Amino acid sequence: MSSPDPKATLRDLVRGVVQRTYPDAGDFDVEIERPKNPEHGDFTTNAALQLAKRVGRKPREVAEAITAEFASAHPNAARTSVAGPGFINFTLPVDARFAFVPGVLREGSRWGRSDAHRGEKIMVEFVSANPTGPLHVGHGRQAALPAAIARLPEWQGWDVTREFYYNDAGNQIANLALSVQARIKQARGDAVEMPKDGYLGDYIKEIAREYVAAHFGDASGNNLEQIRGYAVDYLRKEQDLDLHAFGVKFDSYFLESSLYTDGKVDETVALLGKGGHSYDSEGAVWLRTTDFGDDKDRVMRKSDGTYTYFLPDVAYHLNKYRRGYHHVVNVQGADHHSTVTRVRAGLQALEMKIPQGYPDYVLHQMVTVTKGGEEMKISKRAGSYVTVRDLVDEVGRDGVRYFFLMRRVDSHLVFDIDLAKSQSDDNPVYYVQYAHARVCSVLREWGGDVASLAGADLTRLVSPHEAALAQKLAEFPQLLARAAQEFSPHLLTHYLHDDVAARFHTYYNAERFLVEDEPLKAARLALVAATRQVLANGLAILGVSSPERL
Repeated sequence: MSSPDPKATLRDLVRGVVQRTYPDAGDFDVEIERPKNPEHGDFTTNAALQLAKRVGRKPREVAEAITAEFASAHPNAARTSVAGPGFINFTLPVDARFAFVPGVLREGSRWGRSDAHRGEKIMVEFVSANPTGPLHVGHGRQAALPAAIARLPEWQGWDVTREFYYNDAGNQIANLALSVQARIKQARGDAVEMPKDGYLGDYIKEIAREYVAAHFGDASGNNLEQIRGYAVDYLRKEQDLDLHAFGVKFDSYFLESSLYTDGKVDETVALLGKGGHSYDSEGAVWLRTTDFGDDKDRVMRKSDGTYTYFLPDVAYHLNKYRRGYHHVVNVQGADHHSTVTRVRAGLQALEMKIPQGYPDYVLHQMVTVTKGGEEMKISKRAGSYVTVRDLVDEVGRDGVRYFFLMRRVDSHLVFDIDLAKSQSDDNPVYYVQYAHARVCSVLREWGGDVASLAGADLTRLVSPHEAALAQKLAEFPQLLARAAQEFSPHLLTHYLHDDVAARFHTYYNAERFLVEDEPLKAARLALVAATRQVLANGLAILGVSSPERL
């Protein structure tokens, strides 16, 4: 959909020039980069320095030979110059520098999209919290991050499915049921202690009260299995409300318990045994994960007949693969690091030609919430932690989502509530949204039809601020492709803040847009409108609004 990439176009031209100038140099990958100093031009390459040894000449001599051939073969493509020991700088003509702008205005909300992966399927599995309590701030990062990760491949043409895996089986669910049962009995006056690993938040008391109101026949709380089912359903609905408040939606849900009731766990154990990768020892069934890179073998089925956590995970991912999802991304907390090796080892042990690196994992670090310079630890309702809903109520959806995305996933995130609520340039989400609102204000004051700007004479744009802004706007499609490939939404938050918003604010303060010179005004407004579109598209991918007024 997007306009041709000037960087890729220039790389192809230079590669051709190198092949003609030095045909005996062999295969050579030309690297084109943006110079650190914009006064050096639009692009630069160190190709001459890399070629010098191959061709037995000094780098600067190689650079001068390349620039001479480039000027002869492509006189209108770019102006060249040689700098330092042999760097080649390229300055694009004005019409080429701004050639992407009409495409932005024409394609609008679709500018930046690619069809490179059309027809391919990918599943992003995320949040997947145990239904044992409200979603905490760690789950919030585990919701905002993959929601953006899912949008990034969609913009590259992928058919994306978002799935929530409900861990509604295992010890934590058993402890949930025992916790609710204990609160039911305590409310009746029975001298019952909470279980050792029980859940102590006020929400357990709420579930206990609701359960008794809905089940008069078990007011004493003796039907533990019924309590378990009720508590899980109750908290699933609560988590759905949390996610709705956060603006996160899923295409499908998968119950861990179904892997047992449908026989998928037993089938997986049988397949692993058939492949010769399991053995019995000390009354338990083990998997030889050391055959696949693990530091020691792992228990699959304990001596009491129950399964360890990674076995149903293997069964679940086998199910994903059989559903046709040969590309899968799981977003989980950093405490799941050991899961990566064990699940992949289990899948390899099935010997079903599943790719060795399947599935992909994105593991994020923890979140600390501060307010007034001090760490917040307690939620009135959850008791032991701050919930996502607490944070959304305090800051708003946009602030929470942007803050969760603006750091690398492998870095610890400190969420400063005071900063997230401030209306200042120090608040990154406000800074980006303010840039969008400023653009809208300019276009509103002008009052014309943006579509008419597609024919503006962009050669009138000669200000260095215009060149600097256009340079970054043109990189939007390639930035999205890289962020999708690396599962890194923080690249987009940095781009919107540091490259687009910052350069637009500088441009806004340096130049007037609504000048009397009509051709110049149209050209500047065309660039301004393109800026608005890139900001809006980028914020939409992040799940953040782009207000027209602040």
